[in-house]
Amino acid sequence: MSGGTLYDQVWERHRVTTLPNGQDQLCVGLHLVHEVTSPQAFSMLDERDLEVAFPDRTFATTDHIVPTTTDGRDRPLADDQAEEMLSALEENVDESGITFFGLDSDRQGITHVVAPELGLTQPGMTVACGDSHTATHGAFGAIGVGVGTSQIRDIFATGCIAAEKQQVRRIQVEGSLGDGVYAKDVILQIIRQLGVDGGVGHVYEYGGPAIRELDMEGRLAICNMSIEGGARAGYVNPDETTYEYLRGREYVPEGEEFEELKAYWESIKSDEDAEYDDVVTVDVDDLDPLVTWGINPGQVVELSDPVPAPGSFETETEQDAACRALDHMNLEPGDSMLGYDVDVAFLGTCTNGRVSDFRQAAAVLAGHTVADDVRALAVPGSETVRRTCEQEGIDEVFGEAGFEWRRAGCSMCLAMNDDSLVGDEVCASSSNRNFVGRQGSKEGRTVLMSPATVAAAAIEGEVADCRRFLDDSPAHTAAEDVSEVAD
Repeated sequence: MSGGTLYDQVWERHRVTTLPNGQDQLCVGLHLVHEVTSPQAFSMLDERDLEVAFPDRTFATTDHIVPTTTDGRDRPLADDQAEEMLSALEENVDESGITFFGLDSDRQGITHVVAPELGLTQPGMTVACGDSHTATHGAFGAIGVGVGTSQIRDIFATGCIAAEKQQVRRIQVEGSLGDGVYAKDVILQIIRQLGVDGGVGHVYEYGGPAIRELDMEGRLAICNMSIEGGARAGYVNPDETTYEYLRGREYVPEGEEFEELKAYWESIKSDEDAEYDDVVTVDVDDLDPLVTWGINPGQVVELSDPVPAPGSFETETEQDAACRALDHMNLEPGDSMLGYDVDVAFLGTCTNGRVSDFRQAAAVLAGHTVADDVRALAVPGSETVRRTCEQEGIDEVFGEAGFEWRRAGCSMCLAMNDDSLVGDEVCASSSNRNFVGRQGSKEGRTVLMSPATVAAAAIEGEVADCRRFLDDSPAHTAAEDVSEVAD
């Protein structure tokens, strides 16, 4: 087993006891709550006449079901089920004394965007939420895990969960990212290399030169999709980039107390001689932008490469998955994803709904307009992100290009509101999952990509290389050559 890693140290510092079944009881330092997975857990508390043990460690927001149009937020919500869930959350947090960022709050948004930007997530923490993408918080050197309803109940009642320790895989990301290549491309490359089940039984520690070069929002995007690679969690050791991001945040102490915290944060980093259960190297030098061609996040191709044939995969399971993907996506082996028709462009989510994501997309959109037959939505990950973008004039760039500029929420990531694909529409999406039916239509098709590549696809009405729209970017002909060969 691993030793001396950040994961080992955080686990031991939060382990209360070992339970008779062999699991450890872990103290949860930060519990995030939203409207979809919490009502049942609150009901379980009521049935047992229990109260929330640590409301000061618990923060709630509403994100999954909320409309992203301003008019759609009028109460009661038009969707009866959505109104019921939101009303239940409002009542529960009020009775429990839990801080709530509701629709009337200027800090409302997606849990995994709100907590980092407020400074709630800090190095060395254990973070839990009834959402699989809680892995996002590992970007700070925390251990974030998604939990089910019964575990939410346990956290409410005791501040703890029962958990099994995982193995630790170090993912050493070598090289440096070129123009038009972003953190989203890095994590897609990692999942392509290791597979969607490659992380089962593991947490991923991301490190190496390419990770150190990323800002916090890039690291958040990478840790966010650890779950898509099968890992239980993913994290980056904290460094000066982490500390400077946290300095001055609303829930981060200032002055001498901050310096004391920083010393503690330094102490929980993986030791230089830490032992890992596995070490994998991923090289991102000369990496081109990536997009998915299939129906899981591991079915990925660089824009300069053709769609693979099922026979190129080693296992029968992978070959069968490739056949299903090609059929659903209406593709043939050897096709290029360049030029693949797009009906919808969606920018947002807990993966890529932060200010830097909108800046990157705006750099592509500036001076261009969305193709006539493309429906384009820009959905900030939080109201704080929305305000910041509006202060910088980014919303105007999106509006002038033809995007709908929306309010904060999960939106088309999982289509639990009106933001949904229709029929067999193709969506160029900055989200994290391209499963069949994920965006609201079983016939719909999702192509995952970076925010900049989403913007390029919106302009062209087809999958396109964002580097064509960036100033001073090098000419890339390899992708065009592949397209010509495929034709």
